[in-house]
Amino acid sequence: MAKQSICMNRILIVDDEPAICQLGQRVLTGRGFEVETAANGKVAQSKINEQEYGLYLFDIKMPLMDGKELFELLKKTYPGSAERVVFTTGSALGAETEGFLQNCGRPVLRKPFTISQLREVVEEFLK
Repeated sequence: MAKQSICMNRILIVDDEPAICQLGQRVLTGRGFEVETAANGKVAQSKINEQEYGLYLFDIKMPLMDGKELFELLKKTYPGSAERVVFTTGSALGAETEGFLQNCGRPVLRKPFTISQLREVVEEFLK
């Protein structure tokens, strides 16, 4: 199956916390976006291989394949898509992860975030 072309209105939320995925899907679908979710980087990888998204929200810490690994894979496989990644993360991070976030050049949405912060990041990024 050929990969579908990019749709800037399509968002992929990759997070192992079901509540985050459900909140993001409910809020962003209500704003007119098409939202898909994945519980980890492995599930997201198969979705990414099928189609491109206008925005990717990757949690840093997940089982099987974390957000850093998924981002590095995206950079190698679909470099243009890596430019559309926003990371989400809790506040308790090690020095290595903080260093990665500072050096990768991608925006970070810190958990716990509000609905308005989520909307603001997505709408700012996709305008």
